[in-house]
Amino acid sequence: MIEFSLNGKKIRTDAEADTPLLWVIRDEFGLKGTKFGCGIAMCGACTVHLNGSPVRSCSLPINAIANTDIRTIEGLENQHPLQKAWVEHQVPQCGYCQSGQIMQAAALLANNANPSEDEIETYMSGNLCRCMTYVRIKEAIKDVAMQSDSVVQIYKPKTTTQSTQGVV
Repeated sequence: MIEFSLNGKKIRTDAEADTPLLWVIRDEFGLKGTKFGCGIAMCGACTVHLNGSPVRSCSLPINAIANTDIRTIEGLENQHPLQKAWVEHQVPQCGYCQSGQIMQAAALLANNANPSEDEIETYMSGNLCRCMTYVRIKEAIKDVAMQSDSVVQIYKPKTTTQSTQGVV
């Protein structure tokens, strides 16, 4: 049995120790915002936060996250400034990579409230977008960075109606 915090709730799972976190999040806890893209930690579609740092959940075995804090796109506050900027800048095309992109950007802004264009490019370089909306992604991040106090609190867990299965 592995216990950890998922979007602010203490939970536990009986998943096999080598099961990737992605599948536990999606299949056991029903949080479908985190996507499967490549399965080898190369595309970033599965990005979540582990104790505040972005990680690729498709290659992170569940036994590596005992007693940690995991945050998914569902764990961002309602209408997070990045989500608003994504819409305003018309970033989503197919939308598949967007939760991973937003989670990566949220980690960037949590650690660097006013990143340069080069810092944005470097930090976001591991997240792929098949629709090629990279310019819009950078513009959305810059827009949020220019808003004072917009990302002071990255997480304000929203109330969900998710199942209590596995809740400690």
